[in-house]
Amino acid sequence: MKIRISSIGNVETTLKSEFTAQGINQTLHRIYLEVVCNVKVLTPFKDIERKITNQVLLAENVIVGHIPDNYYNFEGTNESDALEVVE
Repeated sequence: MKIRISSIGNVETTLKSEFTAQGINQTLHRIYLEVVCNVKVLTPFKDIERKITNQVLLAENVIVGHIPDNYYNFEGTNESDALEVVE
């Protein structure tokens, strides 16, 4: 039994860029290509059409920024608690 896969129409590609915080002074920059393709699987009994989406990472870079002199993490505190820390 032979199974044949063929592409239907054009392949669509989109160039995407993404920035993610990585710590106090670092940012992760990713550039990737999103590929969308409609395919049809031909079998002796049934033809199946599917839309396949995939991402291909092209470049990845960590951008290092200036290290701050002071750093305060106020996560989980309310305004009244934060005022005491600063004073």
